[in-house]
Amino acid sequence: MSEQLRVGMVGYAFMGAAHSQAWRTVNHFFDLPLSARMSVVCGRDPSGVAAARDKLGWESSTTDWRSLIERDDIDLIDICTPGDTHAEIALAALAAGKHVLCEKPLANTVAEARQMAAAASAAQAQGVRSMCGFNYRRVPAVELMRRMVAAGRIGQIRHVRAVYLQDWIVDPDFPLVWRLRKEVAGSGALGDIGAHIIDMTQFVTGQSIASVSALTETFVRSRPLPSASSGLSATGDSSDRGEVTVDDAALFLARLSGGAIATYEATRFATGRKNGLRVELNGSLGSLVFDFERMNELSFYDATLPAGEQGFTPILVTEPEHPYMAAWWPTGHPIGYEHTFTHEVRDLIASIGDKTDPAPSFSDALQVQLVLDAVSQSAQSSQWTKVEV
Repeated sequence: MSEQLRVGMVGYAFMGAAHSQAWRTVNHFFDLPLSARMSVVCGRDPSGVAAARDKLGWESSTTDWRSLIERDDIDLIDICTPGDTHAEIALAALAAGKHVLCEKPLANTVAEARQMAAAASAAQAQGVRSMCGFNYRRVPAVELMRRMVAAGRIGQIRHVRAVYLQDWIVDPDFPLVWRLRKEVAGSGALGDIGAHIIDMTQFVTGQSIASVSALTETFVRSRPLPSASSGLSATGDSSDRGEVTVDDAALFLARLSGGAIATYEATRFATGRKNGLRVELNGSLGSLVFDFERMNELSFYDATLPAGEQGFTPILVTEPEHPYMAAWWPTGHPIGYEHTFTHEVRDLIASIGDKTDPAPSFSDALQVQLVLDAVSQSAQSSQWTKVEV
């Protein structure tokens, strides 16, 4: 490997833009063993990917991801496509000896995720690194939460509460985009946003979800078929509708491996909530609360203090000693959503340069996939379902 890490990114929409911001900025703020080079962006539409190339800062563009993977001047493939393409692209990239960053959820099925994890494990023996992009792990306050739990600051964890609330498809005439089609997305709110809170709670607690009892619901079962330009049907008739084949909301109870009990709620029908991610941990010695709408804060209740001094205290996570923050602004100056992706690629580049294994690995992401699968099974059977180990 040269001193440069030459990146080829597949996909250039929402996640592609977020990842591009990360690759553009990471070496300007962090001292790393390799310098990211934004070599090629890939997409299906020639004019669209060319425009993304110019807007997002890539050197060149292509419409053929297979030829991109075969190139000798590419070291890493960044996968920002819908879930139905993750496995094929990642497996080809790993077989070609490329490092891989793959957006979450890892795949659309457990079988695909198993195949990807096995391929990543085999490639790891050849020095090829892979990571799944659960970016909320990289919020400094979330990493601080994990460290405080590991240090025993809230004692034995007894309750976990996690919600991820959005409202972008409340309108029944919102078009049938790919995220609402099972054959492309795999699942709805469950995999799209539920995967985040599954990963985050397991990450901060150090416990895995052992069993679940779930229900899912689809509130709007048909939607207008979108055209590429208008948002109406391909015929221009807004009455031309297609079936929604994923969940709109998923709720489940869980037992964790360390004895804690938990509740999870993921919905895209929480009217008024745009990106409401919240995790609360209640322990024998205190509690911790993270709310993404106040992402630079962590609330801490210390039950070891005298009763007259107890209460939830906000910690402003902007000090240089806080995770990642020394690279950014003076104390008290907050950071935003885009920084989580910069931290993500920062950690990946460091691992590649240091020849260590990044986290979350494809095996970690497979474990999340097994939880998603157990939730789906439980919702269908209306019974408690064990998460496969």
